[in-house]
Amino acid sequence: MSSRRRNGTRTVSAEPGAGAESGIVAGVAARSGKRKGRRFPSITRDTARPEGGGRAAPGDAPAPARQWPMLAVLSTTGLGLLLTALDVFRIGIMLIGVALIMAGVMRWALPSVGMLAVRSRFTDLVTYGILGIAIVLLALMAQPEPWLVIPFLDDTLHFTIK
Repeated sequence: MSSRRRNGTRTVSAEPGAGAESGIVAGVAARSGKRKGRRFPSITRDTARPEGGGRAAPGDAPAPARQWPMLAVLSTTGLGLLLTALDVFRIGIMLIGVALIMAGVMRWALPSVGMLAVRSRFTDLVTYGILGIAIVLLALMAQPEPWLVIPFLDDTLHFTIK
C-alpha cells in the first residue's frame, strides 16, 4: 500500500502498481459526502439537553417559577456575598458553600432542575459537592481565630515557609 500527498489531500492506493487516480477519486468521494467516515461532523447541528435540564415547573408557569432551583441557589449566594460585604465574612462565605452543596442536593434529588443542570448528573453532583465542601472548610479555617483547626495543615504551612 502506498501513499502520496497531492494538493493537501492524501491519496492511498491499494496496490503498489495502482495509479494515484483511485486514491484521488476516493478523496473526492469522501469530501462530497458519499462515503461515511468515523469522524464527527465539523459543524454541530444540535446539542442534547443535560439529563434533568428541563423546566422545573410547567411551561405555563411564569419564568421565575420555571427556574426556581437556580434562583434559590443564586439568592443564597447573593445573601452570602452581601454578608461578606457587611464584614460578616465567615458566615457569608459558609453560606456560599452551603448554596453549592444545596445545588448538588437538588441536582441529585429533583428530576428536573432547569438551568441548574449544566453537565451530566454525576458531573454536576461531584462539581457542586467538592466545591461546596471546600468553600465551607476554607471558611471554617479562615484566620484570625479559625473555628476549625487541622493540625497537619498547620505543620505543612510551617514546613513550606521555613
